[in-house]
Amino acid sequence: MHHGARRSQFGEVAEAIYLTQGFVYPDAESAEARFEAAGPDEFIYARYGNPTVAMFEDRIAALEGTEDAFATASGMAAVAGALMSMLRAGDHVVSARALFGSCHYILDEVLRRYGVEVTFVDGTDLDQWRAALRPGTKAVFLESISNPTLEVIDLQAVAGLAHAAGALVVVDNVFATPIFSRAVALGADVVIYSATKHIDGQGRALGGVICGTRAFIRGTLEPYMKHTGGALSPFNAWVMLNGLTTLDLRVRAQAESAQRIADALQSNPKLSRVLYPGLPTHPQHQIASAQMTGFGTMLAFELAGGKSAAFGFLNALQMIIISNNLGDARSIVTHPATTTHQRLPEDQKRLLGITPGLIRMSVGLEDAADLLSDLQAALDVI
Repeated sequence: MHHGARRSQFGEVAEAIYLTQGFVYPDAESAEARFEAAGPDEFIYARYGNPTVAMFEDRIAALEGTEDAFATASGMAAVAGALMSMLRAGDHVVSARALFGSCHYILDEVLRRYGVEVTFVDGTDLDQWRAALRPGTKAVFLESISNPTLEVIDLQAVAGLAHAAGALVVVDNVFATPIFSRAVALGADVVIYSATKHIDGQGRALGGVICGTRAFIRGTLEPYMKHTGGALSPFNAWVMLNGLTTLDLRVRAQAESAQRIADALQSNPKLSRVLYPGLPTHPQHQIASAQMTGFGTMLAFELAGGKSAAFGFLNALQMIIISNNLGDARSIVTHPATTTHQRLPEDQKRLLGITPGLIRMSVGLEDAADLLSDLQAALDVI
């Protein structure tokens, strides 16, 4: 609520938006000195840093429990920036196979294009991590809860294996949220969020953030981000700051509804499976219970009738909206096989469990009974 606040001479309560791309120096000597080594709250150019953006960075780092953070233009700018800044041709990365489509593209297409060797593994299989890691592996990458099938990776175990090989642990933590996450305590070195999701929480603005040690953020990441231009805008930083004030309340309420919905859907005969880490039937329920303080706002379920049943269900919904965003105050559903993961080869979709009948749901702040009523009515139609 308060950490990192920078108030002007006017003593404003709400954080100020510093909509400026540059900053004035009192004299030429001051400009030279600042370019040599900018001090605390000394800014040069909005691509390098901004007071409103700095407030957001300080606050999210304090919330996540890291020394520092760097805010980016989007969640994918954060993923790409974190990986590209630390890697070069010849480096080796081990990644969980179950990823958001754009994350998979960065690893499978972009990094390989520039000579980085990438090995994909089943993130839930520790033996595959052991076999893939080797001395000199530069980094491991994973989603703590995978998109869209909600696999939960044993982060502490993977981090132990990675650190033994000398690798940094880079975690996309968006489904876990900063509220339920214990990623840093479990061994994550770099934690990434798409602030577009739960941190904003109301579908208003794009943003991302990379959290880590000060040495990584300012020594490795910042030079790359400054020169490639993936900075967060001051206005979007201000939106994210306001999102943080209600993040805890929103996410806890959404997770409570998600648990209630998952419990209710389990018995529906038109669904072949319901995936939610809070269900005892989830394959990694025990791991999720140990490494998170809550089970999140996301669930997935599969309609036995395949794509036609899935489309019929989606089109029958009256309140829940169809969109590819998540973490919003509004409940959202999407069909991953034809949207977020459309370009994955069919064999990859089958391997990851992204079937024609799979629906991903982001639970919002509507009354849980109303959401269940809408879901049940749409299931009745098919």
